[in-house]
Parts: sequence; C-alpha cells; structure tokens
Amino acid sequence: MTKIDQKDRQILRVLSREGRISNLDLAERVALSPSACLRRVAALEQSGVIKGYRAVLDPGQMGVGFTAYIAVGLSEHTKRAQEAFEAAISRTDEVRECHNITGSVEYLLRVEAADLPSYKRLHTDLLGALPQVATITTYVVMGSPKDDRA
Repeated sequence: MTKIDQKDRQILRVLSREGRISNLDLAERVALSPSACLRRVAALEQSGVIKGYRAVLDPGQMGVGFTAYIAVGLSEHTKRAQEAFEAAISRTDEVRECHNITGSVEYLLRVEAADLPSYKRLHTDLLGALPQVATITTYVVMGSPKDDRA
C-alpha cells in the first residue's frame, strides 16, 4: 500500500473534482511548486492510487431518465452461480455498477435506463430470465442531493 500524506490527500481531493486542472493551477491550490506537484501526481499514478481520469456525463443529455438500485439475491450460493450472474451483468450496458455485498442479498446494482419501460425490459428479460436469480428488489432514485462519483 502506498503511503499517502496530507499533501497527497489535498492533491487527490482536487483531482477527484477537477481531473482536467492544469498542473500549474493544481500546484497553486495545494501550495506546492509545479515540479513538486507534478512529481507527486506522477508517483500517485505510478503506484496505482490514481487509476485514471474520466469524463462526468450528464445522464439527461445521454438519454437516461430512470435510475435505480437493484438488490439481487441468488438462488444458489456457489462460485459457479456468481460467475454466471456476473458474466451476464457485465454484458449489460444499463448496469453501470455491480457490487457483491454482504447481507440478505448477494448483489447491489446501479442501473440507468431511458425510461420505466426500458427498465422493465431489463428487469423481465434479463434479470428475470437468469436462472441464478431468486429475488429482485428495486429502489428507484428520485433525486441525488450528493453524488461524488466521477
């Protein structure tokens, strides 16, 4: 594990919100010289702390009008069942996140669809048709007062 000091945390905080900030502006924000700042960012990238940079997309502009979280319980608690479920989910564009979790279900999915009928097709034609799936509970997102995902 990489040792991260307070200055690195400042750099990461700024980059997580403004990934396209210039090194000069970043250095000024975190009170470092540009060369020291660049060295730190490069070290954070090389060590794998910074895994990459990405664009933050506007769901509405992308045609997404429906977001939901889905709790999925499997009918079998085997490695084979998990792998089959994960393979099916990984091929599904509407599933933006898939997390294997603890508790009364095995998976939590974040789904983005164009609208409710599109979501219903995913629910019925994909999730409902997978032999590994025993339970599906949907939580519809009505608003997101805080969302720090990049």
